[in-house]
Amino acid sequence: MNKQIAVPNDIATSPVTSRMAGDERRMQILGLAVSLFSQRGFRGTTTKEIAQAAGISEAMVFRHFATKEELYRAILDHKACLHDEMDPLQKIGRAIESKDDQAVFEGIALDALSHHEDDPEFQRLLLHSALEQHELAHMFWDKFVRRVYRSLGGYIRERQRDGAIVAIEPALVVRAFIGMVMHHSLNNNLWDKKRSLLKISNQVAAREFANILLNGVAARDVAAAPASLRKLKSAPSAIRGNGRRNRSHEATAKGNSRRKRSPK
Repeated sequence: MNKQIAVPNDIATSPVTSRMAGDERRMQILGLAVSLFSQRGFRGTTTKEIAQAAGISEAMVFRHFATKEELYRAILDHKACLHDEMDPLQKIGRAIESKDDQAVFEGIALDALSHHEDDPEFQRLLLHSALEQHELAHMFWDKFVRRVYRSLGGYIRERQRDGAIVAIEPALVVRAFIGMVMHHSLNNNLWDKKRSLLKISNQVAAREFANILLNGVAARDVAAAPASLRKLKSAPSAIRGNGRRNRSHEATAKGNSRRKRSPK
């Protein structure tokens, strides 16, 4: 009995697939491979199943991709991870030139969150590849992750020389920042799709992650804090009232304690 393969509607096979041109067929195979790998992992998916989902022979798959390694590399290329436009600092060139740190980090975060939201399938695929210690994970690490550390780390190092960023190992700063972005993205795409824990737009998330990195969360001069932090510092009267009531209770408790210790 043939095993049934779940195929997303947007890349499902149709009666005209047999008449696809070479480039169209290649893209169809790539799309199906990404979808199946992200659903079932690399060990749980065979080229025969990819061919079945595409409505073609396994030989046709190997006609377009001679080896599995070539297919994996094509997946990365298809997702543009090998292209120059994936340079994480390219889209924020003006912010870099003007050394606008807020715009630099906010821009990087927003670009990453938007990519993850638009293509959660690829994020699942990368998680599968990492858990299975698949070569695709190593390809992605070498071709993309290292580039992020190198590019963003270089900018941080320059701003440290300017005295704008404290002297912390740049790679550690990159990891802290990317960690915030990736954890938020994983929550939204995998664990909390309904946003029950935190429901904010990508724009707000990117802005506040940049704020946290550049300004921290410790209380400082209110006038010098970003607008979003000033709003938090101007706490509602109910909260301030609770604080006053708590202090009043503490004073009363101290008075009672002194009276108890006083000799009769």
